[in-house]
Amino acid sequence: MNRSQAPFFQFKDENSFFLVRSFYSKLLEAHINTPRECIRLGLTSNLGNRHLDCSVLTDDEKKLMTEQTLDYFDNYVSPGWLKYRKSVSTNSAVLEWKDHDGVCDGLYGEEFIDCLGGFGIYTCGHRNPEILDTVKAQLDHQALHSQELLDPLRGYLAKAVADITPGDLQYCFFTNGGAEAVEMALKLARIATGGRWYISTVGAFHGKSMGAISMGGKNTYRVPYTPMVQQVQHVEYGNAEDARKAIRNLIAVGEKVAAMIVEPIQGEAGVIVPPEGYLTELRQICDEYGVALIFDEIQTGMGRTGTMWRCEAEGVTPDIMTFGKAFGGGIMPITGIICKPSMWVQQLIDNPWLLGSPTFGGNPVCCSAAIATIKYMIDNDIPGQCASKGKILKAGLESLKAKYPEIIDDVRGVGLMLAVEFVTSDIGYSIAKGLFSRGVMTAGTLVNAKCIRFEPTAVITEEQIAAVIERMDAALADTKKEYNL
Repeated sequence: MNRSQAPFFQFKDENSFFLVRSFYSKLLEAHINTPRECIRLGLTSNLGNRHLDCSVLTDDEKKLMTEQTLDYFDNYVSPGWLKYRKSVSTNSAVLEWKDHDGVCDGLYGEEFIDCLGGFGIYTCGHRNPEILDTVKAQLDHQALHSQELLDPLRGYLAKAVADITPGDLQYCFFTNGGAEAVEMALKLARIATGGRWYISTVGAFHGKSMGAISMGGKNTYRVPYTPMVQQVQHVEYGNAEDARKAIRNLIAVGEKVAAMIVEPIQGEAGVIVPPEGYLTELRQICDEYGVALIFDEIQTGMGRTGTMWRCEAEGVTPDIMTFGKAFGGGIMPITGIICKPSMWVQQLIDNPWLLGSPTFGGNPVCCSAAIATIKYMIDNDIPGQCASKGKILKAGLESLKAKYPEIIDDVRGVGLMLAVEFVTSDIGYSIAKGLFSRGVMTAGTLVNAKCIRFEPTAVITEEQIAAVIERMDAALADTKKEYNL
């Protein structure tokens, strides 16, 4: 049988064939026929605040797309995902369709002020036109690297990162996700120091790969995977003396500590800001005992806390620093590490692939996004915007705490990395649902279920901040009535 007689591939499900033949064909047609690349898909740039409609699909197609998405998530992605969505929203079937600036829109035109920020990736806004244009220009002449020839953008990006990071941080290694960056940092510390033990903190979150989760500080995510990396001790976050004691005790029994890894602000623990001077003390302790200091700045870095890097608030330079989330400008996924020259030992020079060789790490498209992101952040003082708008948002949240002390236990954070902690987890879920129903997107924190995070884009307007506070006020009033508080 020749190719004209039978297709070389067939879908097991006719509905899947419909998606390719009808739905995606329609999108492709829109892409070809619409100026500046598929306006209706929400993939264009230089459109400012223009609201893009989804008229490319009929009502019947929208309905079918919704039904199939729910079915496919349950049967091909995760049976628990929709259950989770139902616990934090009033409509678990909202399909995201387009986004711009500080707003996400659903398939049927539902609009949400984004106070989640993709867990911190959208600092420069959604579909930032400058970053998007740079990525499209890169795609026009090269997508991925050859893996053999020198890729210039990786070199340029590494130099740029060295220029915007504190102290003598110099050598970069680019990865694809935050956990992968943490894995490289942990491996690098072992190679550079010869140590085998790590010090982490209770409440920490560094990702969910085996090494990263070994450093994690919540049993929920650790227990199913034990035994993990065994040589890890967890100390109290914010207590430098506790770290000193752990390192000293390990040395006393003949062990060598490779590194201490710490978030300058704990994100998933509920945005826990350590006491002033904590990072400085950790630096002194690590220097005293010859331990590499790793700062996980994946969530705190790239301007979110009001400085380009949170460690700059105390003038402290780590030996190794991880970065990610907002690093790709909300357009492309790219993460990485940067380290002091002393960390890049001869063993790594002799074998450049020893640390790792991620297939897509440092690819030109992602590098172009990161370079454009750095430029945009500098040109538009994104750290300054996070600082000033963070003060406005925090003041609004604190006013709600004063109004509802029986519901809100604490408001904390720096810049646009803020959290509200409620008296119970159930009340937190109730508020999240109330915000969702009023067009405000937020989420809890992975380690502390009583918290809701607020990590909006730096391009959020003061009017949008005021709207968030007003809508949260209404949600709090409803919850107060519901729980008879």
